[in-house]
Amino acid sequence: QVQLVESGGGLVQSGGSLRLSCGASIRITSLNHVGWYRHTPGKERELVATIDADGRSDYADFVKGRFTISSNSAQRTVYLQMNSLKPEDTAVYYCNGRRSLSELFWSQGTQVTVAS
Repeated sequence: QVQLVESGGGLVQSGGSLRLSCGASIRITSLNHVGWYRHTPGKERELVATIDADGRSDYADFVKGRFTISSNSAQRTVYLQMNSLKPEDTAVYYCNGRRSLSELFWSQGTQVTVAS
């Protein structure tokens, strides 16, 4: 069973920073893509950022210039550095990874709360 475990969530003031970590039970290089999503009750899940096996990243417009996704294969960990946080960034954040067309794995989620 593939497991993705998050850490780094919490409460931060507007304009502050947090770094989320997603540790994998398998090699990151076994995953075609790793992504970060977020969900707020009453809203649809939003894609935040993705990184592929070659290290190429992509971002949603609402986080571009503020968030950075990165990976460390040796540590089997993917990171999401979040700077200039806004109250609207408040959500439960999830990481996911795809190993094949039929294998998509999700983390347990971590709460990020940004106070005004």
